[in-house]
Amino acid sequence: MDHTELLTRYRRFLRRANYSKATVRGYTFILRVFLNWITVPIDEVTCDVIGEYIGFLHHRRLRPKTINCYLDGIRMFYDYLKFEERRGIVNPVKNEYKQILPKPLPRFLKDQELRILLRHVTHMRDRAMLLLMLRCGLRVGELTNLTFPAIDFERRSILVLNGKFRKDRIVYMSDDTIDALHAYMETRPPSKVSRVFLVQKGLYRGKPLSIRGIQKRMEQYAKSTGVSVSCHRFRHTMATQLLNADAMLPTVQQLMGHGCVSSTQRYAKVSNTKVRRDYFKAMAIILGENRSEDRRLTIKGKTQE
Repeated sequence: MDHTELLTRYRRFLRRANYSKATVRGYTFILRVFLNWITVPIDEVTCDVIGEYIGFLHHRRLRPKTINCYLDGIRMFYDYLKFEERRGIVNPVKNEYKQILPKPLPRFLKDQELRILLRHVTHMRDRAMLLLMLRCGLRVGELTNLTFPAIDFERRSILVLNGKFRKDRIVYMSDDTIDALHAYMETRPPSKVSRVFLVQKGLYRGKPLSIRGIQKRMEQYAKSTGVSVSCHRFRHTMATQLLNADAMLPTVQQLMGHGCVSSTQRYAKVSNTKVRRDYFKAMAIILGENRSEDRRLTIKGKTQE
């Protein structure tokens, strides 16, 4: 069955809804895979067919998180058919089809690992990128899109435009981040490109550095230092360090650009330094009270004798 025209209409709908290019591309790919797999007309797809499709995805050894992305894409497509194209159909993607996901704690870098990395990353551009992720919590996509007008050195702040879920936010720069940015700017070749970070060698020299380009640089540092690190792990580390330093949960939520506080609360579970400190502080009070009670009972016993 040829679904080219339907895919075109759906792609136009996503663009009108102002989804990003990457999202439109992702949803279109998910839908194309699904439409190539089904053997019945679109309007005749039932819950049983979706169940069989989940089995097909499992057979392909897709991760549960990826399967959920596929199901979300298909569910959204059937909502489009029902409400935009006015087809009298029932959405075949049930909520209970959602795969149960493990909930691992965010992995952060230990102080010793950070010292190794910061000692090893001496390249001016790469050091500035690393610190913007580590100290400001920038996502790799936000780092790629960072422009000079968004940086306010006087206020020590950065305006992050069109972050995740198209949300803007303001983050702040530490002293070492500002120093690293200034050092990079002194070595950055003259360019009319407003984006901060550029390719410095090869065919694409002078072009904005891509997301994959930044990721590859960090992968190279991970390999050369033996430190297991990724761009997103720098964000995990920042959130954990802030909570360990007694930053308030809503503050960390705003700096990280989380849509809900539950996302930030995950980091509180790995904020081990704060938990350790609170535990021993509470134990000191408990044990102190117990000792006072023991002394009181001892004195009372001697008096009664």
